[in-house]
Amino acid sequence: MALHTWLIYLLAVVGLSFTPGPNSLLVLSHGALYGHRRASFTVLGGAVGFVSLIGLSMLGISALLQTISGALTALKVIGGLYLCWLGFKLWRAPAIDLSPVAAGRKADAARWTLFRQGLFAAVSNPKVLLFYGAFLPQFIDPSGSLWVQFLWMAGTFALVEGLVEYGLVRLAFRIRPWLQKTGRQFNRACGGMFGVLGMALPFTR
Repeated sequence: MALHTWLIYLLAVVGLSFTPGPNSLLVLSHGALYGHRRASFTVLGGAVGFVSLIGLSMLGISALLQTISGALTALKVIGGLYLCWLGFKLWRAPAIDLSPVAAGRKADAARWTLFRQGLFAAVSNPKVLLFYGAFLPQFIDPSGSLWVQFLWMAGTFALVEGLVEYGLVRLAFRIRPWLQKTGRQFNRACGGMFGVLGMALPFTR
């Protein structure tokens, strides 16, 4: 992958990473609820999910989904239902409690659960898979090794996206005292946005 091509790709990835989406919303809420150390597993899960989608896009799965009748619609419905379920859970979540007892309970949150939610939030959005299918080919050199280019592109995206999401986690962690006062409204706002994203996903083109 040529250096100038990678630099253009890097700039594009930075712009994409700052675009709000389900994963950024999820890490923001997890950072507030569980702290930056635990929420790092949500960020890691999302990074693994995005790398998986990049790999599938480069294998041509996104083009295949566009040609198989009903497959894309089914994926959109499943992804939308998952986002709505996350929104429902977050809507019902109580305001953040910073007492020592509550902090101890939140520290017991399973790392695998947070990782899994970050992973599923990334891969449950087929719109992202189709977007990668249109976005990545612009930077692929047909004469070069596909695997080497995959490593560069997936590694760059995972690193940039991970840093941006970890920044959101740290931001949420810093405003936790404020969230203790307005946490119920914060949870309902985030839960409502998840619900809107989930309901809108099946109707996107």
